Amino acid sequence: MRYPASEKAEIIHLVEQSHLPAKRTLDKLGIPRATFYRWYDRYREGGVEALADHRSRPDRVWNRIPDDVRGQIIDLALELPELSPRELAVRFTDERKYFVSEASVYRLLKAHDLITSPAYVVIKAANAFKDKTTAVNQLWQTDFTYLKITGWGWYYLSTVLDDFSRYIVA
Repeated sequence: MRYPASEKAEIIHLVEQSHLPAKRTLDKLGIPRATFYRWYDRYREGGVEALADHRSRPDRVWNRIPDDVRGQIIDLALELPELSPRELAVRFTDERKYFVSEASVYRLLKAHDLITSPAYVVIKAANAFKDKTTAVNQLWQTDFTYLKITGWGWYYLSTVLDDFSRYIVA
């Protein structure tokens, strides 16, 4: 549970003024000793203001791509709009000798609304073959699977099925 600075100061004063040992007082309050002594050290150094919660995340991310490099990546993407984020990352790394990942380039391009739809057409599978088989041995289908048999181990099953007769050939 998070306590505001005023409650932390009140807990410190309670422990200081208690006739019981600090450990027993903290046990009755349900405050871990390590937490209390961390608060107490901050209180002695900076008063009640030092007890206020601080931001837990750092001000700067250690692996953030610098703004000038980000600008260079955007410029390269605008010069070569036909390249995918992967191709842009490889080209940038090769030409500028500064490694950037494909994912970073993708996020950067997406943030600047530079991600285009793919240049290929998605084809949906048909419900049946266009050229149907009319006799045996014109088309075979294969399937591989593995089975675990307790006490024996793993077994691999490979089947070859004739498409016309639907019989297992091998």
